[in-house]
Amino acid sequence: MAAANLSDYRQIFMRFDPSALGIPALVLLILSMLILPFPPFLLDLLFTFNIILGLVILVVAINTFKPLEFSAFPATLLLATMLRLGLNVASTRVVLVNGHEGTDAAGKVIAAFGEFVISGNYLVGFIVFGILMIINFIVVTKGAGRVSEVIARFTLDALPGKQMAIDADLSAGIIDQETAKARREEISQESDFFGSMDGASKFVRGDAVAGLLILIINIIGGLAIGMFQHDLSFADAGRIYVLLTIGDGLVAQIPSLLLSLATAIVVTRVTTSQSMSEQAAVQLANPTALYVGAAILTILGMVPGMPHLVFLMLAGGAAGLAFSLQRKAQTVAFEATEAEQERQALPSSKELDWDDLDTVDLIGLEVGYGLVPLVDSDAGGQLMTRVRGVRKKLSAELGFLIHPVRIRDNLDLGPNEYHIILKGVVRARGEVRPNRELAIDPGHTHGQIEGIATREPAFGLDALWIEPSQRDYARTLGYTVVDASTAIATHLNALLRQNASELLSHDESQQLLDKLAERAPKLVEDLVPDRLPLGAITRVLQQLLAEGVPVKDMRTIVEALSEAVDRTQDPDQLTALVRPRIGRMIMQPLLDEQTQLNVLTLEPEFEQLLHSILQQSNDLQTLAIDPKLAEGLFRSLRSAFAEAEAQNIAPALVVSPPVRPWLARVLRHRLPDLPVLAYSEIPDDTAIKVVGTVDAQRTE
Repeated sequence: MAAANLSDYRQIFMRFDPSALGIPALVLLILSMLILPFPPFLLDLLFTFNIILGLVILVVAINTFKPLEFSAFPATLLLATMLRLGLNVASTRVVLVNGHEGTDAAGKVIAAFGEFVISGNYLVGFIVFGILMIINFIVVTKGAGRVSEVIARFTLDALPGKQMAIDADLSAGIIDQETAKARREEISQESDFFGSMDGASKFVRGDAVAGLLILIINIIGGLAIGMFQHDLSFADAGRIYVLLTIGDGLVAQIPSLLLSLATAIVVTRVTTSQSMSEQAAVQLANPTALYVGAAILTILGMVPGMPHLVFLMLAGGAAGLAFSLQRKAQTVAFEATEAEQERQALPSSKELDWDDLDTVDLIGLEVGYGLVPLVDSDAGGQLMTRVRGVRKKLSAELGFLIHPVRIRDNLDLGPNEYHIILKGVVRARGEVRPNRELAIDPGHTHGQIEGIATREPAFGLDALWIEPSQRDYARTLGYTVVDASTAIATHLNALLRQNASELLSHDESQQLLDKLAERAPKLVEDLVPDRLPLGAITRVLQQLLAEGVPVKDMRTIVEALSEAVDRTQDPDQLTALVRPRIGRMIMQPLLDEQTQLNVLTLEPEFEQLLHSILQQSNDLQTLAIDPKLAEGLFRSLRSAFAEAEAQNIAPALVVSPPVRPWLARVLRHRLPDLPVLAYSEIPDDTAIKVVGTVDAQRTE
């Protein structure tokens, strides 16, 4: 039984940590100093320990990366403050009891501070002590207390939001339960820490006030004891007790100032991955600031009456340090560049995956190096603004959002060349002169102007590259004058308008339906996807855009599809059934100033012939028509269209509904400026003027 008890005691002793007695021993020491008299030698030892403790706390505060790494600081600050006050009480007892024996009666440390620091001059000592009190109490302690109060308030106010953010991340699966628990504990510790710092800063402020009161009490008490109890003269009592009191105050005030400074550093730290020393070394090592400082010191050093040697030496030192930092930064940047080049040159050990494949830009604009200033808005380039304007204008006119245009330089191009890319393929090329203006001949100019002959890139019109100074003169002659950025943007606008059907996909169609569903949910719900799939709707919209018809009126389009879907689901036939419902929108840009529609028609016999051929073929893609007949048709249409244009008339070709889809498809690239309409698409109240007829005789 006794052996078992001995084993238990041995295990308890082995688990015992002697460091756990440190804080209780310190508290016992403080209580002893408040009650028991201490010999001078022990006071010297404790005063020295107090100074070392203040320095250690300050260094730890400087080298922490974030305040929570020194979470024991509020309690440590309390104990250090009590230790200093306990030393003040113990030293006061010794000074008042043994002070009449001489300046060494309170120990060597107090005497040294009294004799050496203030050189035995009581007035100087009192002034130095007062300055230290002002620095500590008014500057450091007051500022640290205010910062602690504000941080504690903001931390507590932000606590609910941080908790909600953690819960949201946990619910979304971004973090697991353990991470959420750790983050909750961290923000809880943070709020507790800054709340404790708010209270701990009051300890430092009270300590400063206590130091001043103890100084006054010691001087008054020392003079009274020396004069009335030990029969010393006023001069002798003042010399001994004032010297000891000020020495005692200075010995205690220096650790107090260190603690105040440590408090201010902890509460004013910005949490980063660097300590305060590393932050200062990185952020203050600014060569530009050092060069400016060196220049100012040099100017001041040349002013008559100034200490030239001191100012010029410091200016030279600042300039040398700035030069050294600049060279070091260049060396680091060069080494980083070399390392990056070596890393890129080495074969990658990473397995190839889908992220290594570049996605094709839907719309792109590549420019040569000479056109890069047009893209740089900081240098006055207007190309980005023009491109944004094109996107905005086309989106409003066509009825769907045009994709962003990715602009980048291409060193393989000539300096003034550009490429317009759709779906990764170059669809248009051009060349502009960024330092000149493009004067376009609209066909009715009143004179000649000197310039470099060229073709306008968008429509192929005759044009000249002229000097900017000739802009106004060219306009008076009837030329249309634009800058290089506008020329590129106009070319981009024309190409996107011609290929609008390629820019609309399933995603854009779904966006249009979603937008319509906000206003007419039942209409969309009844059609998509049960009665008509999204792909068929997308195909109908693409065919409308291919023929220059905007899709702004989605409500009418969806209504027409809802009525026609029971008859057919073929996109071509659906498009033909939708067009009459949006006839007014199709007609609007084709009407002249008298709001009448100028049309070309086919000779009835020839139109009947086309109708018969179409009835024999069920597929427009494989329609068999005599090549001579087709070529004659195209030649006659070009002639009739040219005659109308010569009279400043923009006609449209009107045919029967069965013929219109095929004729519109084959004329889309042969006569792109000639719209093809069906009789059923023209509203009844539209005035029509026939400006030409294409007869069968001219096509044979």
